[in-house]
Amino acid sequence: MDEQKRLILAVVLSVIVLVGYQTFFVKAPDPSSLPLEGQNKEAIQSQGPETTPNVSEYKAQLPVASEAVESQNRNYRTIAVSTPLYNIAISESGAAVKSFELKNYYQTNEKDSPLKQLVPKALDNGVLSFDLEGKSIPELKNAVYSAKSDSDAVNVSQGEKSLEFVFETSEGILVKKVFTFKADSYLIDCDIIFQNGSDKTLNDSIVVSIPGIYDKEVKDRSKFAFEGPAALIGNEYTEIDPDDITDKSAYSGKIGWAGYSERYFFTALMPKIKDGGSPADAKLFLSYANDKVVSQYIQKMEPLDKGRQGTYSFVFYMGPKSHKVLSKYDNSLKEAVNFGFFNVLAKPLLIGMNFIHDVIPNYGVAIILLTIIIKLVFWPLGTKSYKSMNEMKKIQPLMMELREKYKNDKQKMNQEVMGLYKTYKVNPASGCLPMLVQMPIFFALYRMLYQAIELRHAPFFGWMTDLAAPERLFHFNFSIPLMDAPHGIPVLTLLMGASFLLQQKMTPATGDPMQAKMMMLMPVIMTVLFVNFPAGLVLYMFVNNIISMGQQYYIQKKLA
Repeated sequence: MDEQKRLILAVVLSVIVLVGYQTFFVKAPDPSSLPLEGQNKEAIQSQGPETTPNVSEYKAQLPVASEAVESQNRNYRTIAVSTPLYNIAISESGAAVKSFELKNYYQTNEKDSPLKQLVPKALDNGVLSFDLEGKSIPELKNAVYSAKSDSDAVNVSQGEKSLEFVFETSEGILVKKVFTFKADSYLIDCDIIFQNGSDKTLNDSIVVSIPGIYDKEVKDRSKFAFEGPAALIGNEYTEIDPDDITDKSAYSGKIGWAGYSERYFFTALMPKIKDGGSPADAKLFLSYANDKVVSQYIQKMEPLDKGRQGTYSFVFYMGPKSHKVLSKYDNSLKEAVNFGFFNVLAKPLLIGMNFIHDVIPNYGVAIILLTIIIKLVFWPLGTKSYKSMNEMKKIQPLMMELREKYKNDKQKMNQEVMGLYKTYKVNPASGCLPMLVQMPIFFALYRMLYQAIELRHAPFFGWMTDLAAPERLFHFNFSIPLMDAPHGIPVLTLLMGASFLLQQKMTPATGDPMQAKMMMLMPVIMTVLFVNFPAGLVLYMFVNNIISMGQQYYIQKKLA
C-alpha cells in the first residue's frame, strides 16, 4: 500500500474514531484555592459501625404526591443561609435542602442571567433528606423539624456557623440534624444525632437521599460527557448509567462518597472519616422513574438503647466540579473530576492549562500556549512524518510510471512499488504513524476541553465569550442545517476548515483521481464535524494546524 493510501486510511480512521469514540468510550465503566477544612467541634463525634453491616434490600421511594400535599399543609419555615460562595435554603419539612445557588456561577452566559441553581424545581422534596431503612421511626419520613434559629435568614460572612433542626417523636426519640456552614468552603458538615428517650432499642440504618433529574435533555447531553449518579466505591470512581439501574441497582462496600454529577457541577454526600481510618461499609441503592434518579446512601447504625445518644457525621458538597477547587480539600472528592478512558492524559492537561491561566488569566491564551507545548513535545515525530512525506514526493513520478506500466497486473505493481521503497529506503508507514500516535492526546484534550468547568462562560476575545460552547458571530433567527442553536457564522470553525484545506494542498499529490477527491473532501468533513464542538477545542485544532503547516513548510524548504 503506497503512502497516499496510508494517509487516506489514517485520516479516515481518525474521523471514524472521533465519531465512534462517543459510542464506545464516553459511556462510563460499571465496576480553589481554598484552605484545608477545619474539623467539627469536639462535642460532636462521628460513630461508625466496626463490622460490615447487614443491610437489607432497601427500596428507594420517589416522591409521592399525597405525601407532598400533606407536608405542604403543615406550618413550617424555610431558613435561608448566605455565605460568600452560595445561598442555601433548608426547609423545616424534612430538614432538606430546597435551594442552592452558586454566587460565582450563572445559569447562562447572557446578561442578567440568574445564579446557577443546583436543586431543580422538579425536585420538590429537595435533596439530602434522610430516613431510616427499617422505619423504626415511622414519622421521620414526613417529619417537620423545628429550626433553632430566631431568624429566617442567616449570614455567614466569615468563620463558621451552625444551624440545628430538631424533631421529637411521640415515643420520646429526639432527632437532630445539625448543619455547619463555613464562609470559605463549599463543604457543609452535617451531624445526624439520635437521643433515644423511648423504651425500645433503636436498631436501624440511616438512608440519605441524593436525587437528580435525568430527562431526555440530560440523557442526550450525557452521550458526550457523563451526567447521572456517581460514587467512589472501594477507592474506584464509578459512574452509573440510569438506564442500567434495572439490571443492577445496588452497590456495597467502602463508599467514600456518593452523589449526582452534572457536566460542570455535582452534589455529593461523604461520610466523615476518623483520622487514619477508612469509610464505613455501606450500601448504595438506586431507582429511576419519571425522569428522576435517586441515590440512597445506606449506613448501618449502632444499636441505641434507652437513654443513649448516637451521632453520625457526614459532609455535603454542592458546587463546581473543579479540580482546582476540589484538590484543596483533604478528601477524595477530587476524584469526581474524571475524564473516563483518557483520564490519565486529560487530567495532567487540565492541570497544565490551569497553571498557564494562573500566569496569563485568559483561557483562550492558555489553550494556545498548551497547544504549542504539546507540539514541541511531539516535534520530533512531526519532523519524521514530514520528512517521510517529502521522500515520498520525490519518488512520486517513479510510482506513477509503475502504476501505468503494470496497471493490468496489480500483484506485479505492488511488488515493484515495494522494491522502489526498498531501493530509495522509504518507509511508507513513517508518515502516518506519528499522526496516529498523537490521537490519544487529541481525544484526551477533547474530553478535558469539553468537561472543564474552567472554560464554562470563559471569554477569549471579541465574539468568543464562552470557550465551552460553539462559537458564533452574529445570531440568526433561522436555523442552519447540521448546526445546533444558536445559529450564526462559525468563524473560528471555518478558519479551522481552511487550515485543513491548506494542509491538504501542502501534502504530496496522489496520482489517483478518486483518492485526490476523497482527500479534498476531508476539510469539509472536519468542518461539519467541528461546527458544534466547544470553541476551546476548535481553537486547539486551528492552532495545531497552523503550527503543523509551519513545521511542514520548514522541513520541505530544508530538504528541498
